Amino acid sequence: MSWIATLQLALRALNRNKARALLTALGVIIGVASVIAMVAVGEGARQRVASQLEGMGTNNLMLRPGTVTRGGVRTGTGTVTTLTAADAEAVAELPGVVAAAPVVQASAQAIYRGVNWGTSVRGVTPAFLQVRNWPIVAGEPITERHVAGAEHVCMLGRTVARELFGLADPLGETVLLQGLACRVIAVLDEKGASAFGSDQDDVILAPLTTVQRKLLGITHVHSIEVETAGRAAAFRAEQEIRRLLRERHRLQPGQDDDFRLFNRAELAQASEESARVFTWLLGSIASVSLLVGGIGIMNIMLVSVTERTREIGIRMALGARRRDILWQFMAEALVLSGIGGLAGIVLGLAGAALVARFSSFQASVTGWSVLVAFLFAVLVGVFFGLQPARKAAGLKPIEALRYE
Repeated sequence: MSWIATLQLALRALNRNKARALLTALGVIIGVASVIAMVAVGEGARQRVASQLEGMGTNNLMLRPGTVTRGGVRTGTGTVTTLTAADAEAVAELPGVVAAAPVVQASAQAIYRGVNWGTSVRGVTPAFLQVRNWPIVAGEPITERHVAGAEHVCMLGRTVARELFGLADPLGETVLLQGLACRVIAVLDEKGASAFGSDQDDVILAPLTTVQRKLLGITHVHSIEVETAGRAAAFRAEQEIRRLLRERHRLQPGQDDDFRLFNRAELAQASEESARVFTWLLGSIASVSLLVGGIGIMNIMLVSVTERTREIGIRMALGARRRDILWQFMAEALVLSGIGGLAGIVLGLAGAALVARFSSFQASVTGWSVLVAFLFAVLVGVFFGLQPARKAAGLKPIEALRYE
């Protein structure tokens, strides 16, 4: 018997019991839809974490001052004042390092025409915007000339610009920072919340030397942010930076580092791995419903074999071979799982779209999840349909004809 004839027989058999066929396929439909929707939510979470880390710089390293130990007591991170802008310049020359940006930070009240806003002020160099991948939406960035002359200029984060100026254009206006008049030369693009929930746009950037000399009265820096050529380069640069700074700070063998080095590539790697495991966990949980749907197919097919025993006997008496009977029932199981898989894809895509629209979760449907869910549904049909089909093919014609 040809495949077309077998398929036609299977469709006619299912058509005789439409309601039962629909209810049988419903388990597969729900299973496929659950897998697609759950994986979409997991993938959306992974992409959200990746985008937040990208804003921080996934290939970046962070250098901070170390601790001072007096009488066996460690005084805490940041108490050492040996990091300087010259260290950043030396680090920038290392292989694999794209740029290094020294940073100092202070809290200040920003005042504009009676409007007062407490914010964070960072002293930076032109390399800072490159390292943090932070574009500007209006104006011109801080230059080396501004840093060399300790000029009174600043760039505003979007939150500060909104709180101080509302809808007005801040470019060219003067903002007071702890009594220091600074001219606004740029507005930064919006960064949003960091991975730790803080508002990255609530900041004012000024030349490094301006903040050092006129707000803080220091010569050292609070941190150095380093951009590398890639994640692999970040791990290599970590060792080179440690070696370089130990030489520059004249640290003897066995002596503790007077700085702390944080590799954001490690954080990105761990976060992505956690998000990937989360996605697979959601998909695995949802796939259980597919197995339940397969059990439903097996149950209904066994009932169908029992109900159609006499029909099977008549077909065998008229010359049908055992493999013809086997393939007919296998075709019915495959049609149920295949149609259920296609309907499940449509329902899963709709579910993912609804989740993305009406909740705070981000959903991202991937082609591989749709393909895997459909193929798994077909395999479920083959696996759970095989036993009923073998049972039907194994019936003896005389006993089947006598069955009431």
